[in-house]
Parts: sequence; structure tokens; C-alpha cells
Amino acid sequence: MTLISNDQETGAAYAAPVVQGHRAAVAASFLGWTLDAFDFFLVTFAVTAIAKDFGEPTKAVVASLAITLAFRPVGAFIFGLIADGYGRKKALMIDLVFYAFAEVATGLTHNFTTFLILRALFGIGMGGEWGVGASLAMEKAPKHQRGIFSGLLQEGYACGNLLAALAFAFIFPRWGWRPLFFLGGIPALLAIYVRSFVHESEVWERTRKKSWRAYARDVTSHWKLFLYLFIFMALMNFISHGTQDMYPTFLEKDWGMTPRNRGFITAITNVGAIIGGLGFGYLSDHIGRRKSIVMALLLAVLCTPLWAFAPNVPLLIVGGFLMQFMIQGAWGVIPAHINELAPDSVRGFLPGFAYQCGVAIAGTVAYIEQIFSGHMTYARAMAFTGVTVFILGAIAAWAGKEKHAVEFG
Repeated sequence: MTLISNDQETGAAYAAPVVQGHRAAVAASFLGWTLDAFDFFLVTFAVTAIAKDFGEPTKAVVASLAITLAFRPVGAFIFGLIADGYGRKKALMIDLVFYAFAEVATGLTHNFTTFLILRALFGIGMGGEWGVGASLAMEKAPKHQRGIFSGLLQEGYACGNLLAALAFAFIFPRWGWRPLFFLGGIPALLAIYVRSFVHESEVWERTRKKSWRAYARDVTSHWKLFLYLFIFMALMNFISHGTQDMYPTFLEKDWGMTPRNRGFITAITNVGAIIGGLGFGYLSDHIGRRKSIVMALLLAVLCTPLWAFAPNVPLLIVGGFLMQFMIQGAWGVIPAHINELAPDSVRGFLPGFAYQCGVAIAGTVAYIEQIFSGHMTYARAMAFTGVTVFILGAIAAWAGKEKHAVEFG
């Protein structure tokens, strides 16, 4: 099968492509990731309600989170190949419609087995969106501003968590968990926006391979980079999911909070996440990607006692705000950092696939913390897990390479 010709394959030199419409591309990628995260976090808020509705133990519904994360590499593989072979824009539109279907169907199911299947299908869509959206946004963004746009893109995840918290606080007490997932049809409308306003990546148009055989050789030649990114992203996902997924359950079990209070407090922590992602993303444009990530993770270690063992509610809120400021501060650098490390011709596939393979491993963290909580408080389980992965993540970030503001295309 033949792909459109690539000037690089002939060794021809050319100037960097002129980029158009970076704001629309970043907006579409940000909103796609926001809606992805919104649906994922709805399950974390409604764990106990879903378990009760289906007559299943809480840990069975917690395991569904791991299933969603385990299927994300499948989505990254499928949609990453589409993005590198046929374009970022087309792959993003297909992915948006696909996971919108899985979201709406989740709210309609009355069988736990079907619920698990739909969460797996949603995981495929969720895994595809990040790699495609990040490659499109970072290839469009001006190189000297990739950090701040990276922070904006990645904090779509925190915005999704924030929206899920607010929806849970207002909708769940009155109508239950099912209507929350009906909001999942919105990504299908976003696909229309992408079709109408987003331009294809000029970098992709200039650097795609002539054939699938040449593309496969290019992918396999970068196996060392993939291995590093896989390990690094596994640790980064242990960090984020280890501090977020069981946090609403921690507020319920250790603090006895109502659904509305859990929703409000989680929303406040995600305001911190958004500010942190933008702040450290901006900082990374000036001091570098690795320094920014390491700084944020080491500060997260210092925030752990207040986050997990606050003596009262006001300090609990402060601790949660600061923790997510640091965690998502580190994450805000990630889209720019790992897309800069990836070669042009495999950028739609390699960073996203490595990321999602890492999250498939880290998806077990909520289940691990649930097991730990059987022998200790949720606070101790999260604190022990958090400090361990913060330190390991900082080491992995510092041990890697950096291509700060490299010219794409």
C-alpha cells in the first residue's frame, strides 16, 4: 500500500513548513482530551453507586478502571497508525465519534458484563485521542510556545475531572449515575468542529513515509526510545492515577463526605491542577522540560503530608490543591517533551502508544491502593504509593534526553 511521497526520503532539504491554524488545532485537542477525562472520572466518582446498582463489590467496579486503562494501548496503536498513515485530522474525527458512542451506551446498560465491555471500548477511544491530538497540537504550536500550549492541552485532563466533579455534585444526588454518561454524546459534535475548522498538520504532510514497509522500519528502528518512553510514562501514570482515582473514595471512606462535598473538593483540587499545568508548561519553555518535571515532582513529595494527613477540612483542601498543582504541573510538560523526542514520521504513533502502554501498567494502581486500604487507611495507602512513584518519576525524567524547542518537519 502506498502513502503520499515524502521529500525527506530522497534526502532533499527544505525549509520548515508554514503552519496555519494552531489555535483551532490546540482547542480541538484540548476539548477532546477534556471530554475523554470527563467520562473516565465519572466512574471514579460513582464507584459505590455503580457497584450497588449492579450488585457487585466495590473492588469489581474499581477493576473496571484498570480495564479501561488496559485497553488504551489498543486505541493508541490503531489510531496512531491512522494518524501517521492518513492524517491527524481524520484520525481525530473518527476517534471522537467512536468514544462518544461508548460513553452514551455506558449510561444505558443494565448488565455488569456489558458495562465492562463498554468501558474497554471507551478505553480504546481514550487511548487513541491523546496521541493523535497531542501530535496535531504540538506540530501546529509555535516551537517557542510549545510548553504553554502543552500545559493547556494536558490540563484538558484536569478540566475533565473538574467537570465530572461538578456534574456529579449537581446531577448525581437527584438523578443518579446514568444520566451523567448521556453527556458523552458531546464529542460527536466536536468532530464536526474538527472537520470544519482544523487544518491538517503541515509537518505530517511533509514527513510521512512513502510506504507502510518504510514506515514499519522507521518505527522499529526507534525501539530504544519507545522503551524509555514506556517506562517513563508508566511512572508518570502511576503518579497521576495514584493521586486521583481513589481520591473521591478517600474523601468518602476516611472523611465521611457526602457526594456533593466530594465533588466540590475534587473540583477545587483540579483548579490547582489546571493552574499548575499551565504554570510549569510555561516554565518549561524557559528552563527546559526535564528540570520543570523534576522540580514539580520533588515539590509533590513535600506536599504529601498535608495532602494525605490534613487535620481538618480547610487544610485538606489546601493539600489537595497543592498536590494536584504539582502533579499536573509535571504532566503539563509531557505533551511537548515526548513529542519533541519523537521523530517526525512516527509522531502520531510512537509517543501515544508508549504513553498508553505505560498507563496500561499503571492502571492497576487504584486496585493496588484498594487492597492496601484493607490493611490501613486510604490516606496511608495513597501517601505510601505517591511518595514512591514521585521519586522514581523524577529519576526517570532526569535520566532521559531532551530536545527542547526542536524544529519539527
